[in-house]
Amino acid sequence: MPKAKSDKVSSPKKAAAGSKRGASPYNLFMKSELAKVKAETPTIGHKEAFKVAASRWKDAPENPKNKK
Repeated sequence: MPKAKSDKVSSPKKAAAGSKRGASPYNLFMKSELAKVKAETPTIGHKEAFKVAASRWKDAPENPKNKK
């Protein structure tokens, strides 16, 4: 016995693979700042370097919350 068509609304198709949203200001800052922190202190672990970079984000001019 064939199934009846459902009344479901089809969801819109997803964007083509490879089209991504741009990186957020935080992600761009963290990428560059993490490299700087590791260059300043080569023996620092990733977790600690990430903490240092994240604390610098609070006062960074790239942070949208700091723009007036």
